Amino acid sequence: MAERSAPAPLDFSRLPERGQVAGEGTIRSVTFVAPSETPRFTAMIEDGQAERPGRGPAIRLLWLGRRRIRGIDAGTPVRFSGMLSTVDGEPTIYNPRYEILAKED
Repeated sequence: MAERSAPAPLDFSRLPERGQVAGEGTIRSVTFVAPSETPRFTAMIEDGQAERPGRGPAIRLLWLGRRRIRGIDAGTPVRFSGMLSTVDGEPTIYNPRYEILAKED
């Protein structure tokens, strides 16, 4: 069986308008919705090697039908993949696959 190679690093400043992407980054912020709204959970993720954390390009990860995802908090390093699209001018991945990575000391 052939081994899978690691995906090439994702350049957050040069994202395709649409297509399958995979990368790693750090959760910059999370957004919760009111109980009266349709359940969804949003996390903004930026390049983990960002020169100016919190100010660089970011991708919105959006999970529909979820109000919270345990372990996904601001500052958490994450590996993710999914179909990238642009929604309201923001690069967005709906219901991405994700893996929480260990934090470096």
